[in-house]
Amino acid sequence: MKKFLKVLRWTLGILLILLLGIFLYGYFKIQGIKNRGEDKLVGPATVLVIDGHSFRDLNKNGKLDTYEDTRLAPEVRVNDLLSQMTIEEKAGQMFHPFLFSTKLDIMPMRILALFYPPEEYIATRGITHLTSPLAPDDPLVHIEWVNACQKIAEQTRLGIPLSFSSDPRHSNKKGAAVFMKSLSQWPDALGFAALRDSSLTVRFGQIAAREYRAIGLHTSLHPVADLATEPRWGRIAGTFGEDAELSAMLTAAYIYGMQGDSLNRNSVSTMTKHFSGGGPQKDGWDAHFKYGKDQAYPGNNFAYHLIPFKAAIKAKTAQMMPYYGIPLGQTSEDVGFAFNKEIITDLLKDSLNYTGIVCSDWNIINDPDSALTKFGEPMDHGVEDLDALTQVEKAIHAGIDQFGGTDNPELLVKLVKSGRVSESRLDQSVRKLLHQKFVLGLFDDPYINEKEVLSDIGRPEDVRLGLETMVRSAVLLKNEAGTLPLSGKPKVYIENMDRDLAASYFDVVDELAEADFALLNLDPPFEPREGLLESFFHQGRLDYAPEELERILDVMQRKPTIVTAYLERPIVIPEISEQAKAVLGHFSISDKALFELISGKGRPEGKLPFEMPSSMQAVEKQLEDVPFDSENPLYPFGWGLRYD
Repeated sequence: MKKFLKVLRWTLGILLILLLGIFLYGYFKIQGIKNRGEDKLVGPATVLVIDGHSFRDLNKNGKLDTYEDTRLAPEVRVNDLLSQMTIEEKAGQMFHPFLFSTKLDIMPMRILALFYPPEEYIATRGITHLTSPLAPDDPLVHIEWVNACQKIAEQTRLGIPLSFSSDPRHSNKKGAAVFMKSLSQWPDALGFAALRDSSLTVRFGQIAAREYRAIGLHTSLHPVADLATEPRWGRIAGTFGEDAELSAMLTAAYIYGMQGDSLNRNSVSTMTKHFSGGGPQKDGWDAHFKYGKDQAYPGNNFAYHLIPFKAAIKAKTAQMMPYYGIPLGQTSEDVGFAFNKEIITDLLKDSLNYTGIVCSDWNIINDPDSALTKFGEPMDHGVEDLDALTQVEKAIHAGIDQFGGTDNPELLVKLVKSGRVSESRLDQSVRKLLHQKFVLGLFDDPYINEKEVLSDIGRPEDVRLGLETMVRSAVLLKNEAGTLPLSGKPKVYIENMDRDLAASYFDVVDELAEADFALLNLDPPFEPREGLLESFFHQGRLDYAPEELERILDVMQRKPTIVTAYLERPIVIPEISEQAKAVLGHFSISDKALFELISGKGRPEGKLPFEMPSSMQAVEKQLEDVPFDSENPLYPFGWGLRYD
């Protein structure tokens, strides 16, 4: 026993020494990274007063440079700034990674934030376009972080301000979204498609833009103009459905709302995605993963998927993002969109006359030093055999202006210094990127006033309109014998809803046997897959697993049942629909909105923005690129009942 305890003490001692060593190594490495960035900072901008006007001396040279003069046109200011920039500073503008924060809830990302602090990105690498995944309940936490980062940027040689981008923040859906409770809450994009109301979509865009700018966000990584022609695809919730003309109308409305007629100091720059249409994924697998890298066109329907993007270009979307996928057989080489010159330059820029910024989707370069690469393999579809340097070169020559998610400008610097990419080619892209910062007003004042922000977000009138929109966007799929709305205050048994809130509308009971009705709020079915990133994407099967279906049907056989179902994709529910007394489909709406609908205080007005298939066999027969081709759909496109 004594010998065992002695060995145990030695083992624990060695482990403690190892842990201490790891801690000290990490601590000093992090400090070294921060110090390297801080050493490049030259101090804050001072204020120059000339002819009664105040100007920020961003390059700290004691005189008013042309790019600092707020009285001049953006084009003139861009030319002056561009002439002062080094190759390294230009390259930094062309990378757009995540900037993680130690205030994030997700522990792996908090750890990454330690090893990739803002000083490293902003001061050392010269990056000024950043994606914020921070969504704290307290908006002042976000603002404090944004302002602190802007203060670092101000202290760089030229004082170029930061632009922050974000995925959607106004609906509580999974996938590519960052829900922030302090903002007004709205349905998914599918909810707007269900209402087919372009003026309401414009109004939402205006509200969202005000709330984004209030918390320091300048670019929306949306709208999603892809078409939901492949029902198994995991990104459908962010689209406007499968009808190209409907999507085109709402995509344009969304852009007008966010940007206005043209970009200005109150706008949010929209990055429309994913050119030239990310919906027709082969077998529905998403292109975030190697097994989903192919896009299929068995119906020869490539042109159909361009329709919403043409509307986005007409609406002057400031930016465009190509998807990861390989458009099989559509061009002379099968490579991902961002590496495909025939897609980016020949089609988008030359044929469709698009002159805005083209930013790749995130993490397309196989760079082992990238923070995102540590989370999983890159989406370098079709060019896996090329090294990182050649991948960057190929994308640049294809027409990419900026690399999303990639955080190593040195790759581009090497290409320029070796003569493989010209500095004038960098100037073409950097000119557009800087121009956008000027028209958004960032060079004149990038900081957020913490005292004013709370009056610009979560306004009562915006919250009311968001709730009203959630209620109206719901689709009444079935209503046997006028079951809905429920009258009086019946006894209800509920699942997957807020019981305390339900008590304001109904008499909530604990046992099914005591209830007059069962209310089942169903989460969508999907095929669980391993991996951190894959857990955010609901893909694969659209029907419930046998054991879950059996449990749901058992409840229905025992009590009259009202089903509410989140339609993030066109789920397959023939048995549930047959047994339920009423079925309400919705698009990520709150429990309050659901209770308003069930109680009759609000009424559903939505029409399905896609077909709901009758079986998985029917789904498997569909062509990935063709709309409205489900065999005998359970509910057709445009279906939606009203209360009597």
